[in-house]
Amino acid sequence: MSEKKTIKIETGSKKVKSKENEPEQTTPDEQTINGEEDPMKALEAKFEAKEKEAEENYDRLLRLSAEFENYKKRSSREIEEFRKFANQSLIKEMLSVVDNLELAMNSTNGHKAIDKDLLQGLEMTHREILKVFEKFNVKPIDAKGQPFDPTFHEAVMQEETNDYAKNTVINEMQRGYMIHDRLLRPSMVVVAKPREEKDSENPDRND
Repeated sequence: MSEKKTIKIETGSKKVKSKENEPEQTTPDEQTINGEEDPMKALEAKFEAKEKEAEENYDRLLRLSAEFENYKKRSSREIEEFRKFANQSLIKEMLSVVDNLELAMNSTNGHKAIDKDLLQGLEMTHREILKVFEKFNVKPIDAKGQPFDPTFHEAVMQEETNDYAKNTVINEMQRGYMIHDRLLRPSMVVVAKPREEKDSENPDRND
């Protein structure tokens, strides 16, 4: 009778005894089965990859959604801006008509021979144009008596006077206008300048 021999086979960090002519045994913690990848491990890897891909797609969706909201807000502002100032060029051209009407009305002051019906017609036309301006939020700038502001005023000259504080608007050569919160035309104004006092009573002399 022949003796049975045992053979030791090392698999990883564990050793398994096997009898001769018996198939090899594998340990439960091995990642491969018969040289092939463990299906559970492969499934877990695929799941993790899909989960990461889903997170990336969600982040991308959030960014696109935020960009679209910003685009809608920007478009809304641009449309509102266009609506507010669409008639700006036309109204600016009409300012010269208002200037001429005001000049004509002011030139009739003190003239008794002027046709009253003509004057009333000028005044009525002037009022109607100003009503149209008001409808489109066009308003005159209140300049006279105000401190000079280069944002709204354009100084055409200075006048020496002690009746007003320095840099006060004392006269308006041409009226300025605003459309909404935008300057349509600056006011052309005369600005006060302190009168220089000359001491002629005791002039300096060189004896």
